Amino acid sequence: MAPTVVALATAGSLLLAGCGSTTPTSADGARQPGTTGTSRADLQGTVTVLAAASLTESFDALKKDFEAAHPGVTVETSYGSSATLVQQVDNGAPASVIALAGATAAEPLDKSMVKDTKTFATNVLEIAVPPSNPADVASINDLAKPTVKVVLCADTVPCGKAAQATFTKARIVPNVVSKEVDVKATLAKVKLAEADAAVVYHSDVVAAKDSVKGVAIEPQLNTSLAYPVITLADDAASQAFVAYLLSAKGLATVQSFGFGAP
Repeated sequence: MAPTVVALATAGSLLLAGCGSTTPTSADGARQPGTTGTSRADLQGTVTVLAAASLTESFDALKKDFEAAHPGVTVETSYGSSATLVQQVDNGAPASVIALAGATAAEPLDKSMVKDTKTFATNVLEIAVPPSNPADVASINDLAKPTVKVVLCADTVPCGKAAQATFTKARIVPNVVSKEVDVKATLAKVKLAEADAAVVYHSDVVAAKDSVKGVAIEPQLNTSLAYPVITLADDAASQAFVAYLLSAKGLATVQSFGFGAP
């Protein structure tokens, strides 16, 4: 074999070894035919996915597409506050995969359970108001007005912590009337006309469609979060689901719901 060919072959082997697997996968996370791994046809089992509330719509779509491509696999999803999900896993709740809003949310997670961690998306904050915007909210500064009823996520969850960081940068104290358990509960207050404004994620405003109106927060004041997907199980079905999420098709699905690229 010519020296150049040998060098290329060696580099390719090292690259595959660095990825942790020598078995190629397709864009939907299935093993390629003819390899020694599990194929799409015989992939079986249940993948239990715990995901941040802000991922509800995007992961519902991922679940539907993945199950259609892998008829032998069932994906069971559960959504909630990232802090609560981590606490549940640490207390023994069954989970194959956990996807969180913000890397810091994963810090209390028992590291002995973690097989792998990858960032798959980013998100920023946005102000959600009713479609008619009765309080005439035009910027983050308006949230400090005593006539504007503001709802936030609880301080212990990622969207609440991010909002507090943004208010610190903006040097304002918002007129908060309620703090909710997660971002979906926070957004619901605006949808039900029980609040004039809520600080949620951009992705939540996108997913809510015409039920709310988004008011952008200036980039220099906004807070960005990276979303990690953490693999807790090493069975073939769980590995395939994570591979699908991280594939071009999976990332495109997530980004179609307003998330940024990792």
